[in-house]
Amino acid sequence: MNGADYHLSLGPFQGITDAPFRNVFKRHFGGIDKFYTPFFTGIHKEDHAKNLQGEEIDPKCNDVETLTPQILSTDAEEILRFAKQCKQLGYKEINLNMGCPFPRVANKKRGCGLLPYPDMVETMLERIFEKIDIKFSVKCRLGYFNPEEIEVILPIFNKFPLSELIIHPRIGKQLYKGEADVERFKALIPYINAPLVYNGDIVSKESFERIRMEIQPVNQFMLGRGLLANPFLAEEIKDCRASLAMTKTDRLHNYVLDLYNDRLRHAGGSPKVLGRMKELWSYLMNSFEEPQVVWRKIKKTNTLKEYEDAVEYVFMNVLLSSEESNSKNSL
Repeated sequence: MNGADYHLSLGPFQGITDAPFRNVFKRHFGGIDKFYTPFFTGIHKEDHAKNLQGEEIDPKCNDVETLTPQILSTDAEEILRFAKQCKQLGYKEINLNMGCPFPRVANKKRGCGLLPYPDMVETMLERIFEKIDIKFSVKCRLGYFNPEEIEVILPIFNKFPLSELIIHPRIGKQLYKGEADVERFKALIPYINAPLVYNGDIVSKESFERIRMEIQPVNQFMLGRGLLANPFLAEEIKDCRASLAMTKTDRLHNYVLDLYNDRLRHAGGSPKVLGRMKELWSYLMNSFEEPQVVWRKIKKTNTLKEYEDAVEYVFMNVLLSSEESNSKNSL
């Protein structure tokens, strides 16, 4: 199997992978076949809910063929309202977030906090599939309290025509600690009817190849923190390059500047963009040989000028972590 046979998606991150991020990323990097919006919630109106009117989901600002809107909810009627409005906007699929592990979400029986309640899941899905007329997928974990929860949930998922099932093989209580349980994911494969997507701990081409070999014949993978830390990761996995005309350092530099300037335009020049740029840098610092030097430099900035100077310092003085990849990406 060559790189072209893999289907790679980018998982949603609240506060980072919004419309400006997705559009800038696609201008600078290749390899990602599908994107997901950070989750929507509070779809209160039957038509034209206020939070479905902005650029985050506006087809003029997004490629509806490669973007799947995600919702965080346990209310079948809310999910159906969301599906209806997304379809009216031209989207072909929505995704239900049953994977968010953070306590403020999970304690309300939302995200992966819903996994210990199979009766609730079944009732919700029954109501949804009575009426939904758009593809419907689910992103989940192995469970919230323990990994056996998935074994009770899977027969319920199998009752419905999910367009895909994305599984991150950790439990919610782990958050992102420890290692993803690839062995348990592998053991579940024969028991899943829906097209299956693996998500978790793909941080390099080497880790991708190791996981891919373990879970064959699965060929769909969702990238997350690994791609935020190394935006070249999907290209490396697929052995493709979106640009041959620049060094890796220059490509990364241009990407950071483009995203910053785009965010600045959207925010009307407000320094509030620094928060979102710092969130990205908390991952992106790992592209450099001295990540803590990079992070200290970026983290302490409080004004736009300080941030701009810090970015220029980083790209002038700190090497990327892979000089070999750098040279391969040059002319």
